Amino acid sequence: MFNKKTNFLKPGFTLIELLVVIAIIGILSTLSVVALQSARGKARDAKRITDIRQIQTALELYFNDQSEYPASVTAGSSIATGSNTYMYTVPDGPTPADGDCATSSYVYNQVNSGADYYIEFCLGGNVADMPAGIKCAFSGGIIPTTTTCY
Repeated sequence: MFNKKTNFLKPGFTLIELLVVIAIIGILSTLSVVALQSARGKARDAKRITDIRQIQTALELYFNDQSEYPASVTAGSSIATGSNTYMYTVPDGPTPADGDCATSSYVYNQVNSGADYYIEFCLGGNVADMPAGIKCAFSGGIIPTTTTCY
């Protein structure tokens, strides 16, 4: 008497379709986390190069006024003399240390009674034309080194 077709199943997603979508989202999120970690390491290395160049600039300004480089420079201190401040706060390297680097700190040493200096630091990866590893910054620029600066 009733010629009406009844549909017992409502339209929707099957369990298999939902599991496939969840798996795809999981794979994409894993790939994005891996890419993010790589980008963070590269950002830390870029910050290290920027910090060192800013410290070098402040040291050169100091040298122009004082005819010698400061005896010591430590993270958190300033590079200043008298009423001149060349760098308000000397930065410390970003953490954690990357690659084969043992530490992320910058190590400053005065050389030849103030005639020169070196800053030892380490890059976890390649940055532009600089390979990963220990670097030595001095008044003439930045050079790669195998063990230590001096």
